[in-house]
Amino acid sequence: MKGTEWIKIMEQAFPGTMAQDWDNVGLLCGDADREVGSVYIALDATTRAVEEAVRSGADILLTHHPLIFSPMKRVVSDDYVGKRLIKIIEGHMIYYAVHTNYDARRMARIASGKLGLKDDCPLEPVGDEGEGIGRTGALERPMTLKACAGFVKERFHIPDVRFFGDPDRIVKRVSVCPGSGRGMEDAAASQGSDALIAGDFGHHDGIDALEKGIAVIDAGHYGLEHVFVEDMERFIREHCPGMTCFTEAIRYPFQTV
Repeated sequence: MKGTEWIKIMEQAFPGTMAQDWDNVGLLCGDADREVGSVYIALDATTRAVEEAVRSGADILLTHHPLIFSPMKRVVSDDYVGKRLIKIIEGHMIYYAVHTNYDARRMARIASGKLGLKDDCPLEPVGDEGEGIGRTGALERPMTLKACAGFVKERFHIPDVRFFGDPDRIVKRVSVCPGSGRGMEDAAASQGSDALIAGDFGHHDGIDALEKGIAVIDAGHYGLEHVFVEDMERFIREHCPGMTCFTEAIRYPFQTV
């Protein structure tokens, strides 16, 4: 199929209108008029991911996090973003990103499903179809905060998680926000959540959340969002029959000892 046909499929499923104002999604680089038959799927357009996409002979590089966020005045090899873009162009690939528009359409529901949340609703609504950033719902059964942290670790296959709060606190209702959850504490608390499950919480973020009466389970940005790769492979195989999918191996960007 033509790249324009593939992009149309993506835009119908993940319209740019559902992305946050600060985001940069859609076609970011490449010739959309070329024929495409394969896609490499990764969470980030790291140098390693770009090189693997080129080696695989993929026609499309699809990532969750956009490589281009801020305006660029030049594309040169001595800049780490420019160097990757040059590799993408030299590899004759189309580069496409679905970020907060994907979060609103699929990521939040996937996370809620993994935790088995009941009667869930959007944490931050987007549009008018019950979609949005993050989800809030009831756990299948009450558990302690420490047990809930272990539950999140198990369901998302994460090496480790950390939490802010009393380990013995009983948790019945939670909010989950894959990626960065800083700033979502008030919304979670207003929906009656006992804990917010997200990533990127610093020391002050955690203790401030506790002051607001809500515990925090920090499962890491990558820890909650790595499900993107597997899910988008499923999506492509379902909506683009015959297209070859290459996927980045799960690699946690940091480790603890």
